[in-house]
Amino acid sequence: MQVRHCALWILPAVLIACGTNTASGQNYPNRPIRIVTPGTGGGGDVAARLIVPGLSSGLGQQVVVDNRPSGVIPGTIVSRAQPDGYTLLITSSSHWLAQYMQDDTPYDAVKDFSPVTIVVNAPTILVVNPALAAKSVRELIALAKSKQGELNYASIASGSPTHLAAELFKSMAGVNIVRIPYKGTGSALIDLVGGQVQIMFANAVSVGAHVKSGRLRALAVTGAQPSAVFPGLPTVAATGLPGYEMASTQGIFAPAGTPAAIIRRLNEEIVRALNSTEVKNSLLRSGVDVVANSPEQFLARIKSEMTRLDKVIRDAGIREE
Repeated sequence: MQVRHCALWILPAVLIACGTNTASGQNYPNRPIRIVTPGTGGGGDVAARLIVPGLSSGLGQQVVVDNRPSGVIPGTIVSRAQPDGYTLLITSSSHWLAQYMQDDTPYDAVKDFSPVTIVVNAPTILVVNPALAAKSVRELIALAKSKQGELNYASIASGSPTHLAAELFKSMAGVNIVRIPYKGTGSALIDLVGGQVQIMFANAVSVGAHVKSGRLRALAVTGAQPSAVFPGLPTVAATGLPGYEMASTQGIFAPAGTPAAIIRRLNEEIVRALNSTEVKNSLLRSGVDVVANSPEQFLARIKSEMTRLDKVIRDAGIREE
């Protein structure tokens, strides 16, 4: 009788222990993992495919990239997936800013996801036509203040990181620089080089050759730190606009509720893959800087960016295209 009673007491404890092991990620992973990415060939897709070999090796399981249409579809898929670490999302900062630029976003970018790590930052460069009488950020701000509404800037898609970089600059500097929209970077750069427009916040890769040839003048990089993609170029914050920061980010998320042990394991293996010499050099050649930070740092970045850009987006009436 005593033995039966003891067995009945032990059984629930064993079940609880087994459940705890699963929740803590001790058996993770035991099947393939997929990384959902918006579109094919974009920054997130390229970064995901570069880290997959190292991540697969570190986790001991196959990791596949699942390309889906751009927009809210990838985020919707991952927000509704089981929070078990087998469905991940790699996406850009538009993921957590979409709620300010779209109606009825089908998920909450903070509540419905668990950040794992920022993978890369794609540096945005503030460039001007060489004929413009500004050789620094400080001089550009002074010039814009003396010519309110007379200077203009070339901009591609509404709500893009480069568009937001310009509007944040205008807001923080207290200047009125007129936006001239373009359908693509190529046509915008043609007009910038030709002097039809004067200023542009552009992807570093797209303007590198023009800067080297002297057809454009680079004033600063918009991120918090200088970029290895554009060595020697100072930040906007350090050269005239303290506190300014805007970067085009690609980060990895899991669904909300994913056990902390699984998030830690994913972070550890993704960071290891990103910091391998081969991957780091490949990403640098593609025009991005590896970040590879902690989940806590990633979440802090998201909240900071949402706080800084909410009012800017509303005041400028920006709607994502």
